[in-house]
Amino acid sequence: MVNKQSPMPMYYQIEEDLKQRMDRGEFASGDMIPSERELSLHYDVSRMTVRQAMSNMVNDGFLYREKGKGTFVAEKKIEQPLQGMTSFTEDMKQRGMKASSRLLGFETIVAPPEISRKLDLNDEEKVYRVQRIRFADQVPMAIETTFVPVNLLPTLTEQTVQGSLYHFVEAELELKIEKATQMIEATIADADQAELLQVASQSAVLHIERHSVLNDGTPFEVVKSAYRADRYKFISDIYRS
Repeated sequence: MVNKQSPMPMYYQIEEDLKQRMDRGEFASGDMIPSERELSLHYDVSRMTVRQAMSNMVNDGFLYREKGKGTFVAEKKIEQPLQGMTSFTEDMKQRGMKASSRLLGFETIVAPPEISRKLDLNDEEKVYRVQRIRFADQVPMAIETTFVPVNLLPTLTEQTVQGSLYHFVEAELELKIEKATQMIEATIADADQAELLQVASQSAVLHIERHSVLNDGTPFEVVKSAYRADRYKFISDIYRS
């Protein structure tokens, strides 16, 4: 319920109450929530107040609307902390989800100038270009294109990249991945990305580019990914110095 004496806006209180009801399992992913009329009676507020709360929750990805049907609870987004460096496979395992990949391409190419510069390679040096769709519990989450130097990983194979590349590098080759710089920006999915990620055309995606290095400072990889914005969010703890 809402507290009409509280300084918090009533629409905000409704949002928070609905989120708590979702967390308790009262509303599960895919469930249709009550109508504006029903919620206005339940919370004893105007339908306009309910409409604002629901619109905010749709915009924030907690709910989605289907024309002519109603408003439904969206799938809960996977939270990815910005602290610490983990692979996609490790992320999913920590959440009790099964990670898998579908290989779209595996080839050896002369490094494009941009990639060559970021990997500190000489002209005409070659890289592996690995393109994969990454899944969590069989749901497509991201399209990932990875560039790694051939001279650093000469034994990399198509079979290897079906699993975790990081595990292969650290467990099999005994190299130590130390850190990465990651850049994130919002973009719109093109037609190919939308089809592969099973989202509507022009849906929002998170474009992420990661540059990783080994513990001796050797550039190890450049990864360009497009993550579903409706299923993924990044969180960070920040401190005032």
